[in-house]
Amino acid sequence: MLRVLLLTLSVVAIAHAELCKPDAQNAFKVRLSIKTALGDNAYAWDANEEYLFKAMVAFAMRRYSSKSTTQISNVLLCNVTDRVSFWFVVTDSSKNLTTVPGSEVEAAIRMNRNRINSAFLLSDKTLQFLKITSTLSPPVEPSTPVWLIVFGVVLCLIVAGIVFLVVAGIQQRKKRNKESTERENLEEKGDVTVTVENGIPCEALDLKAGHINGVFAADDERFTSL
Repeated sequence: MLRVLLLTLSVVAIAHAELCKPDAQNAFKVRLSIKTALGDNAYAWDANEEYLFKAMVAFAMRRYSSKSTTQISNVLLCNVTDRVSFWFVVTDSSKNLTTVPGSEVEAAIRMNRNRINSAFLLSDKTLQFLKITSTLSPPVEPSTPVWLIVFGVVLCLIVAGIVFLVVAGIQQRKKRNKESTERENLEEKGDVTVTVENGIPCEALDLKAGHINGVFAADDERFTSL
């Protein structure tokens, strides 16, 4: 009985070795960059991490198909390297010596990629399924709606315009008051009429008193009266 059991186990092991090998049908290569992603907090890749990976793949397969009966034992790993790369296949639970089609495995991994990444504290760049394209992360939505940002900008421009108009009006009013004060001061100097031309005060002639031209006054003094 023991011999039969050992023989059966050896046959299964050989069959699994044929199923999981580099470039085998429905096999996928995985590469992890734990040190690059976590630095000093990087963890060692050991049997426990391998078990977690098998569990996550089995979870992805079961979640992809509600009727799937994939177990952890159906996920096979091989050719594990120290730099943390390996190959894996998923065997059919009903036919243990047959692998699940690669298209189904790929669809399951893509659908649950974020969950797998989170389990190992990695991202699409540091946990690579070489034959499976990376899933695009959902676009980041800003915390503030775009329409509210546009409304705020327009409101700021309107307020700035109003402030500019108010300040310009105050300055213009001060300028007018200053010109009016200067005009009143000049008018208070005497009876001489003061006019303002182009903002410049000018003294007008006093029509009652007249204005003596100095040139003609000098000529009158040279002649004596008869």
